[in-house]
Amino acid sequence: MLQTKQLMTKCVPQYIKYSQRFTHTFTVNNISETIYTREDYPIPKCQKILKDEKVSILGYGPQGQGQSLNLKDNGIDVCVGLRKNGSSWNKALKDGWVEGKDLFEIDEACNKGTVVQYLLSDAAQIELWPVVEPNLNKGDALYFSHGFGIVYKDQTKIIPPKEVDVILAAPKGPGGLVRR
Repeated sequence: MLQTKQLMTKCVPQYIKYSQRFTHTFTVNNISETIYTREDYPIPKCQKILKDEKVSILGYGPQGQGQSLNLKDNGIDVCVGLRKNGSSWNKALKDGWVEGKDLFEIDEACNKGTVVQYLLSDAAQIELWPVVEPNLNKGDALYFSHGFGIVYKDQTKIIPPKEVDVILAAPKGPGGLVRR
């Protein structure tokens, strides 16, 4: 198995210069991109940034389950929004989420959050957008972990209100691996 340094040397393009902070900026075709790694945002820094926020996770598939449990385990104020009594609802109950405390139906969880992570399947995002949109508040952040719904907004009709910030942070792998 390759060690991290060997892997970085073997797999990372030479034009990326590594700093001690692990924040990397590179330019391709006159477009600059900055990559942030976990070393840039240790848990205490994330806790400080999110201390006044409520993160609402909508969906409990691979991304929703892994991300919500990691946030909860790391002291972030988080709740989960699901369709009541579905298979994901029961899975969330088994994972320790409590109905009425940190487990709600989608509209209520969405309304409670200042950071709303829209982690439903592509089809469910399209279907439930009419429920989610009116429950977003001015100044909220709407977060996606995959971009189909937001990138193809002309087809999906997922068009966030102008007073809501939009974040797309596409994980490198399946959500279930986050918990291993």
